[in-house]
Amino acid sequence: MDLRLDGNAALVTASSSGLGFASAASLAAEGANVVVCGRTPERLEEAEAALAEEPGEVLAVEADITDRDDVAALVEATVEEFGGLDHVVTSAGGVPPGTFDETTDDQWRGAFDTLVMSAVWTLREARPHLTDSDAGTVTCITSTSVREAIDGLVLSNAVRRTVIGLVKTISREWAPDVRANAVLPGAHETARIEELVEDALERGEYDSYEEGLDDWASDIPLDRIGDPRELGDVVAFLSSERASFVNGAALPVDGGRLRS
Repeated sequence: MDLRLDGNAALVTASSSGLGFASAASLAAEGANVVVCGRTPERLEEAEAALAEEPGEVLAVEADITDRDDVAALVEATVEEFGGLDHVVTSAGGVPPGTFDETTDDQWRGAFDTLVMSAVWTLREARPHLTDSDAGTVTCITSTSVREAIDGLVLSNAVRRTVIGLVKTISREWAPDVRANAVLPGAHETARIEELVEDALERGEYDSYEEGLDDWASDIPLDRIGDPRELGDVVAFLSSERASFVNGAALPVDGGRLRS
C-alpha cells in the first residue's frame, strides 16, 4: 500500500533508539523526511547513519525533550530544514519501575516531565505548522499500561494515562485540520527488553536468550513479542492519508495480550 508520505516532514521525539527509532524508520521508508532526536550523540549518529539508507531525508538533532527550550529549538530546526512540519510522533524514554509505596515525589515529577510535558511542549510548538499542513497528524506512543495496569510500574500506569486524555482532547479541538491518535505498544524486542533478558540470563533465570523472549511472550496470543518495525509501520499508517478517518483512537499493538 502506498502511504503517500513522499516529501512530508515528520518529527519523532526520543528516536535515537527503540520504538521512536522504529517509527522514524518506517516513516522514512515511505519517503517522509524525518527528524530524529536524542540526548546521546553517539547513539544519535548511529540512528542517522541507519536512516540514511531509507528514501526519505533525515536530520538528527541533539535534544533533551524534558527541556522546554530544547523542544522549541527542535521544532524550529525541523521547519528550517524541511520548510514545514506535517507529522509529529511523540515518544519518550522509560520511567523508573516501582510500587506506589517506594516511589518518591521527585520520581513522580520526573515521570510527568518525561511522559507528559515533553509531549505538551512538542505539540504546542508544532501546532501552527501542523495546522498549515494539508495533512497534519499527531501520533503519541504510550503503552498498554494505559489500558491495563502492569504490576510494579506505578509511574507508567498512572502518568501515561494523561497522554491519552491529551490525545483525545486535541483530536476534537484541532480537528478537522489535524488528526491525533495514540498507539499502545506491548512487548517489542527493543534494546531495553534485550537488556532485561540479558540481565536475567546473568542471574541464571534463563538458560538462553530465546528462553527469555519466550517468557516475555508467554501471555501473548500470537506467541511472540513484536518487532519494533511492526509498531513503526502502524505509526506510519496512522500518519498517512490512508488513515484519514482515524482520529482520537488509542490503538493497541500488543499481539492481543490486552483483555479489555
